[in-house]
Amino acid sequence: MVAVVVARTGRQLQRYSGQHRLVVGCIPYRLNGSIEALGIDNALEVLVISAQRKGKGMLFPKGGWELDEKIQEAALRETIEEAGVSGTIGNELGKWCFKNKGNDAYYEGHMFPLLVTEELDQWPEKDIRQRCWVSAAKAKESCQYGWMREALDLLVTRLESTI
Repeated sequence: MVAVVVARTGRQLQRYSGQHRLVVGCIPYRLNGSIEALGIDNALEVLVISAQRKGKGMLFPKGGWELDEKIQEAALRETIEEAGVSGTIGNELGKWCFKNKGNDAYYEGHMFPLLVTEELDQWPEKDIRQRCWVSAAKAKESCQYGWMREALDLLVTRLESTI
């Protein structure tokens, strides 16, 4: 059986904190062996996606947190819509306030780790985004947002502390 996932659209249900739009997302990751045996650099891969606008680099999936969702539900939904992966979501990595470079709007972003257990063949934004598994170091080089790079650093630190 093939599940059909339909992306949500519009901003009618978006959450705000004052004037800041609330956005949530995940850092999808997988481990290719033991961190203890291979080291974090060789064991950890993260999934990055292309930005909707060409030439804007790679990033982690994120989007609006809506009024009818719990925060982790919204983060997982955005990750399925944009990256076509699902899995086990972990505890929040942190919260960041940032300014959109394009329209001077301010956002409050929340990021979660997502241990990927399923990669979908079809997902809502498949035709407008590319996805790519890369090392954490490569993701830091290609990610356009400083706050997402900070979230990745926190994920790496958290995973290293488990060994």
